[in-house]
Amino acid sequence: MSLSLQSLPKIKRNSKIRVGRGIGSSKGKTSGRGVKGQKARTGHHSVKGFEGGQTPVHMRLPKRGFVNTLRKEIETVNIRDLVNLIENKKIKSDSEINKEQLENLGLIRNKKSIVKLIMGKSKVDLNFKVLVDKYSKNAQKFS
Repeated sequence: MSLSLQSLPKIKRNSKIRVGRGIGSSKGKTSGRGVKGQKARTGHHSVKGFEGGQTPVHMRLPKRGFVNTLRKEIETVNIRDLVNLIENKKIKSDSEINKEQLENLGLIRNKKSIVKLIMGKSKVDLNFKVLVDKYSKNAQKFS
């Protein structure tokens, strides 16, 4: 079976608007650029935030706040999440739970980050050991 170009479906293409081709074309004379001025010229490039020489608004307004670049992000792990994983048999309660396991389970983003174990007001009957950098007051017994 041979295909001919006539048997293929027709593709509709919109023709490019040709500017500067007379009054009747709706894009004649000034080609949709208005009258004179910098914006009517070719090669015009407006700078974002430029206000014609007036001091831009981002420079007129006062600076606020401060960002501490040396801040250390601390990732938290809740004991409730670990208890749920133990009950669902994703981890063993008799083994020590370390940062690498927490990363593999998706509880922390990076094993190199500082990890703090926190515990809510709920009581936990299970006894297991978690090796992380910091512990909350209630979570001290799991260290």
